[in-house]
Amino acid sequence: MQAFWAIYKKELRTYFGSPIAYVVIAFYLLITGYFFYSNLAFFSLISFQAVQQPQLLNQLNVNEGVLRPLFENASIIALLIVPMLTMRLFAEEKRQGTFELLLSYPVRDIEVGLAKFASCLTVYALALAISAAHPLIVGAVSSPEISPILSGYLGMLLMGGAFIALGIFISSLTENQIVAVVSTFGTLLLIWAIGFADTFTGPTIGRILRHISIIEHFTMFAQGVIDTQHIVFYLNFVVFCLFLTMRSLESKRWRS
Repeated sequence: MQAFWAIYKKELRTYFGSPIAYVVIAFYLLITGYFFYSNLAFFSLISFQAVQQPQLLNQLNVNEGVLRPLFENASIIALLIVPMLTMRLFAEEKRQGTFELLLSYPVRDIEVGLAKFASCLTVYALALAISAAHPLIVGAVSSPEISPILSGYLGMLLMGGAFIALGIFISSLTENQIVAVVSTFGTLLLIWAIGFADTFTGPTIGRILRHISIIEHFTMFAQGVIDTQHIVFYLNFVVFCLFLTMRSLESKRWRS
């Protein structure tokens, strides 16, 4: 565990000792803030119109009108920012020649992989924590339901962990950060959109494609429903990607 904490702290110092974490977090908050403002402004407009049409008042729900679309938009933004966080984790060390030095230390591959995963997830979780100001603002002017907000953030954290695990694996395969970020984004986008192809396939293959699709499992969290099968999917996805990362590091160690 000492090696894990040492690598974890080193990675955090690298993130916050350079502009990486600040730029990524600022970008995430800027874009989510824009969507939040747009959703809130549109909901306010509809609310003013509903004053003149009382039958519409019962159909207004701040969770459905503001926060749920915000979570769905934020999930797309995560698709963009996570590759920026993961691209350097192994690729930069390979480029600088410090990767071989890391492998020569008496540390296990699992400690290296988990420490890098935990550090990246910490930065991502920090961005989520700061974005919690959005539902707090809504709570100051309205009375949103708490459970959909908590489930939405849980879903964002789990999905972000899955994104990060895949990004780490791809970063372990190359020493070029541009290749890492483009490959990670392309792979995530494919897994994201693969469920849309169920329209052109049979029912059996369609169910398989929807199960593989990452966004299909997040939708229930955004709706305020916590289902263990979706939690298990994300955890299995993380474990599988980290397993592949361990095999990649192991092959590199043998070649060294």
